[in-house]
Amino acid sequence: MAQRIQGTEDLFGGYMRAWQCMQDVARELFGAYGFDLMETPAIEQVDTFVHGIGESTDVVRKEMFRVFSGALMERLLDAGSEGGLKARQRMALRPEGTAGIVRAAVQNNLVPQGGAPTKLWYAEAMFRGERPQRGRLRQFHQVGVEWLGASDAVADAECIIMLMEYFTRLGFDVARLKLRINSMGDAACRPAYREKVRAFILDHKDEMCEDCLERADVNPLRAFDCKVDHDREVMAAAPLVTDNLCDDCRAHYGQVKRYLEEAGVAYEEDPTLVRGLDYYVRTVFEVDALGTDVGAIGGGGRYDGLAELEGGKPTPGIGFAVGFERIALALAAQGGSLETAAPSCVYVACAASEQRQAVFPATLALRQAGIRTEADYQGRSLKSQFKQADRLGARICAVLGADEVAAGTVTLRDMRTHEQVQVPRAELVTQVRERLGA
Repeated sequence: MAQRIQGTEDLFGGYMRAWQCMQDVARELFGAYGFDLMETPAIEQVDTFVHGIGESTDVVRKEMFRVFSGALMERLLDAGSEGGLKARQRMALRPEGTAGIVRAAVQNNLVPQGGAPTKLWYAEAMFRGERPQRGRLRQFHQVGVEWLGASDAVADAECIIMLMEYFTRLGFDVARLKLRINSMGDAACRPAYREKVRAFILDHKDEMCEDCLERADVNPLRAFDCKVDHDREVMAAAPLVTDNLCDDCRAHYGQVKRYLEEAGVAYEEDPTLVRGLDYYVRTVFEVDALGTDVGAIGGGGRYDGLAELEGGKPTPGIGFAVGFERIALALAAQGGSLETAAPSCVYVACAASEQRQAVFPATLALRQAGIRTEADYQGRSLKSQFKQADRLGARICAVLGADEVAAGTVTLRDMRTHEQVQVPRAELVTQVRERLGA
Protein backbone atom coordinates (compact mmCIF):
# COMPACT_ATOMS: atom_id res chain seq x y z
CA MET A 1 0.00 0.00 0.00
CA ALA A 2 1.24 3.49 -0.86
CA GLN A 3 1.86 5.50 2.31
CA ARG A 4 2.53 9.14 3.07
CA ILE A 5 6.10 10.14 3.85
CA GLN A 6 7.07 10.16 7.52
CA GLY A 7 6.88 13.67 8.89
CA THR A 8 3.94 14.71 6.73
CA GLU A 9 0.22 14.78 7.44
CA ASP A 10 -3.00 14.50 5.45
CA LEU A 11 -5.27 17.46 6.09
CA PHE A 12 -8.96 16.54 5.92
CA GLY A 13 -12.18 16.80 7.90
CA GLY A 14 -12.03 18.86 11.07
CA TYR A 15 -8.25 19.28 10.83
CA MET A 16 -8.56 20.79 7.36
CA ARG A 17 -11.33 23.07 8.57
CA ALA A 18 -8.99 24.18 11.38
CA TRP A 19 -6.35 25.18 8.80
CA GLN A 20 -9.02 27.02 6.82
CA CYS A 21 -10.18 28.76 10.02
CA MET A 22 -6.64 29.96 10.68
CA GLN A 23 -6.54 31.45 7.18
CA ASP A 24 -9.99 33.02 7.53
CA VAL A 25 -9.01 34.75 10.77
CA ALA A 26 -5.79 35.97 9.12
CA ARG A 27 -7.65 37.28 6.08
CA GLU A 28 -9.99 39.36 8.25
CA LEU A 29 -7.41 40.68 10.73
CA PHE A 30 -4.50 41.28 8.36
CA GLY A 31 -6.86 42.84 5.83
CA ALA A 32 -7.85 45.42 8.44
CA TYR A 33 -4.16 46.38 8.65
CA GLY A 34 -3.91 46.68 4.86
CA PHE A 35 -2.17 43.39 4.04
CA ASP A 36 -2.90 41.57 0.77
CA LEU A 37 -2.60 37.81 0.18
CA MET A 38 0.35 36.56 -1.88
CA GLU A 39 1.55 33.11 -2.92
CA THR A 40 5.06 32.32 -4.08
CA PRO A 41 6.34 29.11 -5.74
CA ALA A 42 7.11 26.18 -3.47
CA ILE A 43 10.35 25.77 -5.47
CA GLU A 44 12.93 28.56 -5.54
CA GLN A 45 16.58 28.83 -6.52
CA VAL A 46 18.81 27.68 -3.68
CA ASP A 47 20.49 31.08 -3.57
CA THR A 48 17.18 32.75 -2.69
CA PHE A 49 17.34 31.04 0.69
CA VAL A 50 21.12 30.93 1.18
CA HIS A 51 21.46 34.71 0.66
CA GLY A 52 19.18 35.62 3.52
CA ILE A 53 18.83 32.61 5.82
CA GLY A 54 22.60 32.12 5.94
CA GLU A 55 24.93 29.26 5.16
CA SER A 56 25.70 28.74 8.86
CA THR A 57 22.09 28.04 9.84
CA ASP A 58 20.77 24.54 10.43
CA VAL A 59 17.98 25.34 7.98
CA VAL A 60 20.42 25.66 5.07
CA ARG A 61 23.12 23.24 6.22
CA LYS A 62 20.93 20.35 7.36
CA GLU A 63 17.23 20.81 6.68
CA MET A 64 16.64 22.35 3.25
CA PHE A 65 15.26 19.90 0.69
CA ARG A 66 17.09 20.11 -2.63
CA VAL A 67 15.11 19.48 -5.83
CA PHE A 68 16.44 17.85 -9.00
CA SER A 69 14.68 16.55 -12.08
CA GLY A 70 15.31 12.91 -13.00
CA ALA A 71 17.51 13.90 -15.95
CA LEU A 72 19.50 16.36 -13.85
CA MET A 73 19.99 13.80 -11.12
CA GLU A 74 21.51 11.39 -13.65
CA ARG A 75 23.94 14.11 -14.73
CA LEU A 76 24.92 14.79 -11.12
CA LEU A 77 25.52 11.11 -10.44
CA ASP A 78 27.70 10.84 -13.52
CA ALA A 79 29.63 14.04 -12.71
CA GLY A 80 30.00 13.29 -9.02
CA SER A 81 29.22 16.89 -8.00
CA GLU A 82 26.91 19.82 -8.77
CA GLY A 83 29.75 22.21 -9.52
CA GLY A 84 28.73 22.59 -13.15
CA LEU A 85 25.11 23.51 -12.44
CA LYS A 86 23.79 26.97 -13.25
CA ALA A 87 22.01 28.96 -10.54
CA ARG A 88 18.61 28.28 -12.09
CA GLN A 89 19.29 24.52 -11.93
CA ARG A 90 20.05 24.60 -8.20
CA MET A 91 16.59 24.46 -6.65
CA ALA A 92 15.10 23.85 -3.22
CA LEU A 93 11.71 23.53 -1.58
CA ARG A 94 10.98 26.63 0.49
CA PRO A 95 11.89 26.10 4.17
CA GLU A 96 10.37 29.43 5.21
CA GLY A 97 8.27 32.20 3.68
CA THR A 98 10.15 35.49 3.98
CA ALA A 99 12.97 34.95 1.47
CA GLY A 100 10.58 33.99 -1.33
CA ILE A 101 8.30 36.95 -0.65
CA VAL A 102 11.23 39.37 -0.71
CA ARG A 103 12.57 37.78 -3.91
CA ALA A 104 9.14 38.27 -5.49
CA ALA A 105 8.95 41.87 -4.27
CA VAL A 106 12.35 42.62 -5.82
CA GLN A 107 11.62 40.82 -9.09
CA ASN A 108 8.19 42.42 -9.51
CA ASN A 109 9.22 45.85 -8.20
CA LEU A 110 6.51 45.79 -5.55
CA VAL A 111 8.23 48.57 -3.58
CA PRO A 112 9.11 51.18 -6.24
CA GLN A 113 11.51 53.99 -5.42
CA GLY A 114 9.59 56.59 -3.46
CA GLY A 115 6.48 54.41 -3.40
CA ALA A 116 4.34 53.40 -0.46
CA PRO A 117 5.32 50.33 1.58
CA THR A 118 3.97 46.96 0.48
CA LYS A 119 2.10 44.75 2.96
CA LEU A 120 1.71 41.05 2.13
CA TRP A 121 0.55 37.93 3.93
CA TYR A 122 0.70 34.25 3.01
CA ALA A 123 -0.59 30.86 4.07
CA GLU A 124 1.57 28.13 2.58
CA ALA A 125 3.25 24.77 3.10
CA MET A 126 6.93 24.82 4.10
CA PHE A 127 9.45 21.98 3.89
CA ARG A 128 12.35 21.04 6.16
CA GLY A 129 14.27 17.79 6.47
CA GLU A 130 13.95 17.61 10.25
CA ARG A 131 13.72 14.46 12.32
CA PRO A 132 9.94 14.00 12.56
CA GLN A 133 8.61 14.55 16.05
CA ARG A 134 5.71 16.19 17.82
CA GLY A 135 5.31 19.70 16.48
CA ARG A 136 8.13 19.30 13.91
CA LEU A 137 7.20 17.99 10.48
CA ARG A 138 8.93 17.73 7.12
CA GLN A 139 5.97 19.46 5.52
CA PHE A 140 4.28 21.98 7.74
CA HIS A 141 2.07 25.02 7.26
CA GLN A 142 2.62 28.64 8.17
CA VAL A 143 0.68 31.88 8.11
CA GLY A 144 2.89 34.94 7.92
CA VAL A 145 3.08 38.64 7.09
CA GLU A 146 5.80 40.72 5.42
CA TRP A 147 5.86 44.53 5.55
CA LEU A 148 8.35 45.95 3.06
CA GLY A 149 9.42 49.59 2.87
CA ALA A 150 8.70 50.75 6.44
CA SER A 151 11.65 51.58 8.69
CA ASP A 152 9.78 53.33 11.52
CA ALA A 153 9.66 51.57 14.89
CA VAL A 154 5.88 51.82 14.81
CA ALA A 155 5.88 49.15 12.07
CA ASP A 156 7.72 46.78 14.44
CA ALA A 157 5.21 47.48 17.19
CA GLU A 158 2.18 47.14 14.92
CA CYS A 159 3.41 43.76 13.64
CA ILE A 160 3.78 42.52 17.21
CA ILE A 161 0.40 43.96 18.23
CA MET A 162 -1.22 42.32 15.21
CA LEU A 163 0.44 38.99 16.06
CA MET A 164 -0.88 39.04 19.63
CA GLU A 165 -4.36 40.00 18.40
CA TYR A 166 -4.16 37.10 15.94
CA PHE A 167 -3.49 34.68 18.79
CA THR A 168 -6.45 36.13 20.69
CA ARG A 169 -8.78 35.64 17.73
CA LEU A 170 -7.53 32.07 17.31
CA GLY A 171 -8.77 31.35 20.83
CA PHE A 172 -5.67 31.78 23.02
CA ASP A 173 -5.78 33.39 26.43
CA VAL A 174 -3.08 36.07 26.04
CA ALA A 175 -2.32 35.77 29.76
CA ARG A 176 -1.08 32.25 28.99
CA LEU A 177 1.28 33.44 26.25
CA LYS A 178 4.75 34.90 26.75
CA LEU A 179 6.03 37.46 24.25
CA ARG A 180 9.82 37.76 24.23
CA ILE A 181 11.58 40.61 22.42
CA ASN A 182 15.14 41.67 21.73
CA SER A 183 17.23 43.88 19.45
CA MET A 184 20.02 42.27 17.43
CA GLY A 185 21.63 45.54 16.39
CA ASP A 186 22.52 46.39 12.80
CA ALA A 187 25.49 46.77 10.48
CA ALA A 188 26.81 49.68 12.56
CA CYS A 189 27.08 47.87 15.88
CA ARG A 190 26.69 44.14 15.32
CA PRO A 191 30.13 43.40 13.75
CA ALA A 192 31.94 44.49 16.92
CA TYR A 193 29.46 42.57 19.04
CA ARG A 194 29.93 39.44 16.91
CA GLU A 195 33.65 39.60 17.55
CA LYS A 196 33.03 39.77 21.31
CA VAL A 197 30.82 36.68 21.14
CA ARG A 198 33.34 34.91 18.92
CA ALA A 199 36.11 35.60 21.41
CA PHE A 200 33.88 34.34 24.23
CA ILE A 201 33.20 31.06 22.40
CA LEU A 202 36.89 30.52 21.68
CA ASP A 203 37.71 31.23 25.32
CA HIS A 204 35.29 28.41 26.20
CA LYS A 205 36.06 26.12 23.26
CA ASP A 206 36.69 23.15 25.53
CA GLU A 207 33.08 23.40 26.75
CA MET A 208 31.32 23.99 23.43
CA CYS A 209 30.01 21.52 20.85
CA GLU A 210 31.58 21.19 17.39
CA ASP A 211 28.68 23.04 15.76
CA CYS A 212 29.19 26.07 18.00
CA LEU A 213 32.93 26.09 17.32
CA GLU A 214 32.10 26.16 13.62
CA ARG A 215 29.57 28.92 14.19
CA ALA A 216 32.27 30.98 15.90
CA ASP A 217 33.89 31.50 12.50
CA VAL A 218 30.73 31.78 10.39
CA ASN A 219 28.14 33.44 12.63
CA PRO A 220 28.90 33.32 16.37
CA LEU A 221 25.43 34.64 17.31
CA ARG A 222 24.02 31.29 16.21
CA ALA A 223 25.56 29.80 19.37
CA PHE A 224 22.78 31.44 21.40
CA ASP A 225 20.36 29.24 19.47
CA CYS A 226 22.27 25.99 20.13
CA LYS A 227 20.06 23.06 21.14
CA VAL A 228 22.72 21.52 23.43
CA ASP A 229 21.76 22.33 27.03
CA HIS A 230 25.34 22.71 28.29
CA ASP A 231 26.21 25.10 25.47
CA ARG A 232 23.18 27.20 26.31
CA GLU A 233 24.34 27.33 29.94
CA VAL A 234 27.79 28.49 28.84
CA MET A 235 26.34 31.11 26.47
CA ALA A 236 24.25 32.55 29.32
CA ALA A 237 27.43 34.28 30.47
CA ALA A 238 28.33 35.64 27.01
CA PRO A 239 28.25 39.37 26.24
CA LEU A 240 24.72 40.63 25.64
CA VAL A 241 23.70 42.48 22.51
CA THR A 242 21.61 44.98 24.43
CA ASP A 243 24.82 46.17 26.14
CA ASN A 244 26.46 46.72 22.77
CA LEU A 245 23.84 48.56 20.69
CA CYS A 246 24.67 51.76 18.84
CA ASP A 247 22.67 54.88 19.64
CA ASP A 248 20.32 54.45 16.66
CA CYS A 249 19.52 50.82 17.46
CA ARG A 250 19.04 51.60 21.14
CA ALA A 251 16.66 54.44 20.27
CA HIS A 252 14.73 52.26 17.81
CA TYR A 253 14.40 49.46 20.35
CA GLY A 254 13.28 51.88 23.05
CA GLN A 255 10.60 53.30 20.76
CA VAL A 256 9.27 49.82 19.97
CA LYS A 257 8.94 49.08 23.67
CA ARG A 258 7.15 52.39 24.31
CA TYR A 259 4.62 51.65 21.55
CA LEU A 260 3.97 48.17 22.99
CA GLU A 261 3.47 49.61 26.45
CA GLU A 262 1.11 52.26 25.09
CA ALA A 263 -0.92 49.48 23.43
CA GLY A 264 -1.00 47.47 26.65
CA VAL A 265 0.99 44.55 25.19
CA ALA A 266 2.97 42.71 27.88
CA TYR A 267 6.45 41.57 26.92
CA GLU A 268 9.62 40.14 28.39
CA GLU A 269 13.05 41.25 27.23
CA ASP A 270 15.33 38.33 26.31
CA PRO A 271 18.82 39.52 25.31
CA THR A 272 19.74 35.99 24.16
CA LEU A 273 16.90 35.81 21.61
CA VAL A 274 18.50 35.74 18.15
CA ARG A 275 15.99 33.73 16.09
CA GLY A 276 17.23 31.04 13.71
CA LEU A 277 17.86 32.95 10.48
CA ASP A 278 20.72 35.27 9.58
CA TYR A 279 18.71 38.00 7.89
CA TYR A 280 17.31 39.48 11.12
CA VAL A 281 18.46 42.90 12.38
CA ARG A 282 17.24 45.09 15.20
CA THR A 283 13.84 43.95 16.53
CA VAL A 284 13.22 40.21 16.93
CA PHE A 285 10.39 38.54 18.84
CA GLU A 286 8.94 35.13 19.72
CA VAL A 287 5.80 33.92 21.45
CA ASP A 288 5.63 30.83 23.69
CA ALA A 289 2.48 29.07 24.88
CA LEU A 290 2.82 28.70 28.64
CA GLY A 291 1.99 25.39 30.25
CA THR A 292 2.75 23.42 27.08
CA ASP A 293 5.79 21.60 25.69
CA VAL A 294 5.19 22.93 22.17
CA GLY A 295 7.85 25.66 22.28
CA ALA A 296 7.57 28.83 20.23
CA ILE A 297 4.28 29.11 18.31
CA GLY A 298 5.24 32.18 16.34
CA GLY A 299 7.83 34.87 15.90
CA GLY A 300 9.61 37.19 13.56
CA GLY A 301 11.61 40.36 13.29
CA ARG A 302 13.16 43.05 11.14
CA TYR A 303 15.25 42.19 8.06
CA ASP A 304 16.31 45.53 6.57
CA GLY A 305 19.14 44.14 4.41
CA LEU A 306 17.40 41.15 2.86
CA ALA A 307 16.15 42.90 -0.29
CA GLU A 308 19.72 43.86 -1.16
CA LEU A 309 20.87 40.27 -0.69
CA GLU A 310 18.15 39.22 -3.15
CA GLY A 311 19.45 41.72 -5.73
CA GLY A 312 17.18 44.68 -4.98
CA LYS A 313 17.71 48.20 -3.71
CA PRO A 314 17.90 48.91 0.04
CA THR A 315 14.41 48.19 1.41
CA PRO A 316 13.54 47.84 5.09
CA GLY A 317 11.31 44.97 6.06
CA ILE A 318 9.66 43.30 9.02
CA GLY A 319 7.36 40.30 9.42
CA PHE A 320 6.39 37.22 11.38
CA ALA A 321 5.19 33.68 10.85
CA VAL A 322 3.14 31.25 12.94
CA GLY A 323 2.95 27.50 12.48
CA PHE A 324 -0.43 25.84 12.04
CA GLU A 325 0.57 22.47 13.51
CA ARG A 326 2.12 24.04 16.59
CA ILE A 327 -0.87 26.34 17.03
CA ALA A 328 -3.17 23.32 16.99
CA LEU A 329 -1.04 21.50 19.59
CA ALA A 330 -0.74 24.53 21.86
CA LEU A 331 -4.46 25.30 21.70
CA ALA A 332 -5.29 21.68 22.52
CA ALA A 333 -2.90 21.78 25.51
CA GLN A 334 -4.71 24.89 26.77
CA GLY A 335 -8.15 23.35 26.22
CA GLY A 336 -9.00 25.03 22.91
CA SER A 337 -9.32 24.04 19.28
CA LEU A 338 -9.64 25.54 15.82
CA GLU A 339 -11.61 22.56 14.57
CA THR A 340 -15.25 23.12 13.71
CA ALA A 341 -18.11 20.75 13.04
CA ALA A 342 -18.81 19.64 9.49
CA PRO A 343 -21.11 22.17 7.78
CA SER A 344 -24.80 21.27 7.76
CA CYS A 345 -26.56 20.55 4.50
CA VAL A 346 -29.91 19.85 2.89
CA TYR A 347 -30.54 16.27 1.82
CA VAL A 348 -32.87 15.54 -1.10
CA ALA A 349 -34.42 12.08 -0.75
CA CYS A 350 -36.77 10.08 -2.92
CA ALA A 351 -39.25 7.47 -1.70
CA ALA A 352 -38.64 5.07 -4.59
CA SER A 353 -36.54 4.75 -7.72
CA GLU A 354 -39.47 6.05 -9.78
CA GLN A 355 -39.00 9.49 -8.22
CA ARG A 356 -35.22 9.52 -8.71
CA GLN A 357 -35.56 11.67 -11.82
CA ALA A 358 -37.21 14.43 -9.77
CA VAL A 359 -34.25 14.64 -7.36
CA PHE A 360 -31.86 16.02 -9.98
CA PRO A 361 -33.59 19.39 -10.66
CA ALA A 362 -34.21 19.87 -6.93
CA THR A 363 -30.53 19.41 -6.00
CA LEU A 364 -29.50 21.58 -8.95
CA ALA A 365 -31.75 24.46 -7.88
CA LEU A 366 -30.54 24.32 -4.26
CA ARG A 367 -26.86 24.20 -5.20
CA GLN A 368 -27.19 27.04 -7.68
CA ALA A 369 -28.67 29.05 -4.83
CA GLY A 370 -25.49 28.40 -2.82
CA ILE A 371 -27.06 25.85 -0.45
CA ARG A 372 -24.92 22.82 0.44
CA THR A 373 -26.94 19.87 -0.84
CA GLU A 374 -26.53 16.09 -0.82
CA ALA A 375 -28.55 13.21 -2.25
CA ASP A 376 -28.46 9.43 -2.64
CA TYR A 377 -26.33 8.04 -5.46
CA GLN A 378 -26.39 4.37 -4.45
CA GLY A 379 -30.06 3.38 -4.68
CA ARG A 380 -30.69 3.32 -0.92
CA SER A 381 -34.10 2.88 0.65
CA LEU A 382 -35.82 5.96 2.09
CA LYS A 383 -34.99 4.80 5.63
CA SER A 384 -31.32 4.45 4.69
CA GLN A 385 -31.38 7.86 3.05
CA PHE A 386 -32.64 9.39 6.32
CA LYS A 387 -29.74 7.69 8.16
CA GLN A 388 -27.27 9.02 5.63
CA ALA A 389 -28.76 12.51 6.01
CA ASP A 390 -28.16 12.27 9.77
CA ARG A 391 -24.55 11.18 9.25
CA LEU A 392 -23.98 14.13 6.91
CA GLY A 393 -25.41 16.56 9.47
CA ALA A 394 -28.37 17.55 7.31
CA ARG A 395 -30.64 20.16 8.88
CA ILE A 396 -33.47 19.54 6.41
CA CYS A 397 -34.45 16.57 4.29
CA ALA A 398 -36.46 17.38 1.16
CA VAL A 399 -38.52 14.28 0.36
CA LEU A 400 -39.95 13.50 -3.06
CA GLY A 401 -42.45 10.67 -3.17
CA ALA A 402 -45.11 9.66 -5.68
CA ASP A 403 -47.70 12.02 -4.13
CA GLU A 404 -45.26 14.96 -4.08
CA VAL A 405 -44.21 14.43 -7.70
CA ALA A 406 -47.82 14.20 -8.83
CA ALA A 407 -48.84 17.34 -6.91
CA GLY A 408 -45.73 19.39 -7.76
CA THR A 409 -44.77 19.67 -4.10
CA VAL A 410 -41.93 18.58 -1.82
CA THR A 411 -42.04 17.52 1.82
CA LEU A 412 -39.52 19.34 4.03
CA ARG A 413 -38.54 17.27 7.07
CA ASP A 414 -36.76 18.98 9.97
CA MET A 415 -34.08 16.45 10.94
CA ARG A 416 -33.94 17.75 14.51
CA THR A 417 -37.64 17.85 15.40
CA HIS A 418 -38.89 15.44 12.66
CA GLU A 419 -41.64 17.95 11.88
CA GLN A 420 -42.75 17.87 8.25
CA VAL A 421 -44.46 20.35 5.95
CA GLN A 422 -45.39 20.23 2.26
CA VAL A 423 -44.44 23.23 0.11
CA PRO A 424 -44.83 23.96 -3.62
CA ARG A 425 -41.78 22.76 -5.52
CA ALA A 426 -41.41 26.22 -7.06
CA GLU A 427 -40.85 27.56 -3.51
CA LEU A 428 -38.27 24.94 -2.52
CA VAL A 429 -35.27 27.28 -2.42
CA THR A 430 -37.16 30.08 -0.65
CA GLN A 431 -38.66 27.75 1.97
CA VAL A 432 -35.34 26.01 2.63
CA ARG A 433 -33.56 29.33 3.06
CA GLU A 434 -36.14 30.50 5.58
CA ARG A 435 -35.79 27.34 7.61
CA LEU A 436 -31.98 27.39 7.52
CA GLY A 437 -32.04 31.01 8.59
CA ALA A 438 -34.21 30.14 11.54
